[in-house]
Amino acid sequence: MELRQFIQAGKYKMFKKIYNLLKILRKLSVSGAIETLDQLKPIPMSLKILFNLSSIGSSKKISNLNKTPGEKLCQSLEDMGTTFIKLGQFLATRPDIIGEKIANDLEKLQDRLPAFDNEKAKKIIENEIGSKSYNNISSLSEPIAAASIAQVHFAKIKIDGDEKNVAIKILRPNIHTLVNEELDALMFLAFLIESVFKKTKRLKLVEVINLLKEITNVEMDLRFEAAAANEFYENTRNDIGFKIPKIYWKLTSDNVLTLDWVEAISIREVEKIKTLGINIKSLARDIIQHFLRHAVRDGYFHADMHQGNLLVDNSGQLIFIDFGIMGRIDKINRRFLAEILYGFIQRDYKKVAQVHIAAGLVPQNINPEELAQALRSIGEPIFGQSVKDISGGKLLKQLFNITEKFNMQTQPQLLLLQKTMVVVEGVARKLDPDTNIWEVSRPVLENWIKSVKGPESTIKKTLEISKDILDRIPDLPKVMDNANTTLQMIAEGKLNLSALNGRNFELEELKLKNLRNNMVIIFLSIVIVVYIVF
Repeated sequence: MELRQFIQAGKYKMFKKIYNLLKILRKLSVSGAIETLDQLKPIPMSLKILFNLSSIGSSKKISNLNKTPGEKLCQSLEDMGTTFIKLGQFLATRPDIIGEKIANDLEKLQDRLPAFDNEKAKKIIENEIGSKSYNNISSLSEPIAAASIAQVHFAKIKIDGDEKNVAIKILRPNIHTLVNEELDALMFLAFLIESVFKKTKRLKLVEVINLLKEITNVEMDLRFEAAAANEFYENTRNDIGFKIPKIYWKLTSDNVLTLDWVEAISIREVEKIKTLGINIKSLARDIIQHFLRHAVRDGYFHADMHQGNLLVDNSGQLIFIDFGIMGRIDKINRRFLAEILYGFIQRDYKKVAQVHIAAGLVPQNINPEELAQALRSIGEPIFGQSVKDISGGKLLKQLFNITEKFNMQTQPQLLLLQKTMVVVEGVARKLDPDTNIWEVSRPVLENWIKSVKGPESTIKKTLEISKDILDRIPDLPKVMDNANTTLQMIAEGKLNLSALNGRNFELEELKLKNLRNNMVIIFLSIVIVVYIVF
């Protein structure tokens, strides 16, 4: 009986996946997205026929003829809802996959959806924080912001005897199920496309959707956002002129995030900021310096620094909100970032080339002189311009394009940083068009380079290494024994190291192959039945 139930459950899941796939095909076709994608890059005829068949019985949306293909694609993704908005946002950070032009167009994607009603919001809050804490809420506003994943309410609540003004972020009902089902269907579609059209394998469509699924599932657990905000706070609590709202952990769960309400205005309201007597030039400088400090000093930065997420209080203090998208950079890449930017400021192209080679970012056999010459081709035209018009973000983009020719493997974390840097510079220049990015950046980069190269840093590193070695001495016999066993297993072919990487991704691929095979069996069974009956 249990076996039969298990088999039935498996069949139900399979048919549900196929049903979701058909829904996705229909969505893509009806929205006009396929026609737009075909304009950007021709789609194989057989695939277009499949999409057209899936849209039978529905009227397709007519795209605005005055819009560019990229703008039409944005509109289509917005019309299709949460999952596709997230897909568009993710692809906007990956010009290495979709190209710079489409990536730039997708940056204009609007992450806004109609809010769900207050009664549902109240029920979710009470379920998540408990009736006792919920009864301490004296007022809850209508939604003040509604995006694809969550919406935000203002509330007054008693915490430890004091009434606090807080912001409560609530996930949309059933959002986990909706997004994961649609992403699974998209992944299966990507797998079928890669299986039939072999040339598309280079685009790594399945891998892209799988990565998006991992990122989105983190974003849909508000405890992770709370942890990100908390880590950001710990890193920056001594920074002057910068503030992160306090998180209330007892009122936070995977579906609800509660944090301090901040009395502040959006950075986009320049005239209002001026009326408060705040120095606009200083504010523009602070935005760039804080961002660089977080990136090179902490290796942890806010990666969604558009104007809606930057606020200013009456004292001119910068306040960051929305910590759903954060960037992280390891020590090697932080040093790489600081030294190449500083090297360009100094116009020391040989030094920048040496940093690339020393950090292992390009192969060791690359001729430093040739790499320096290529870097000079980026730097010298820039210094022929007015220095205030030079973008550090665009410089990094040109750098990545050049170094790709020298077999540099660009890391997604650096691409995310580069895209964020462009946004930050844009925000700063809207405040003060005369902002000199390089003069503003110089002190932050100089201080950080001194901190990692100075005598204090060298002594600290030596002590850390010595302590690590001393700590490991008691375990040395065990480590040597484990190492010997491992080498023996490799020699005997019992351990395949390459198989240990990307196990989650391989598991997803295996599931997709099984689903494809089951679909083929079902299709053949239907054909046989039809043949016998008719």
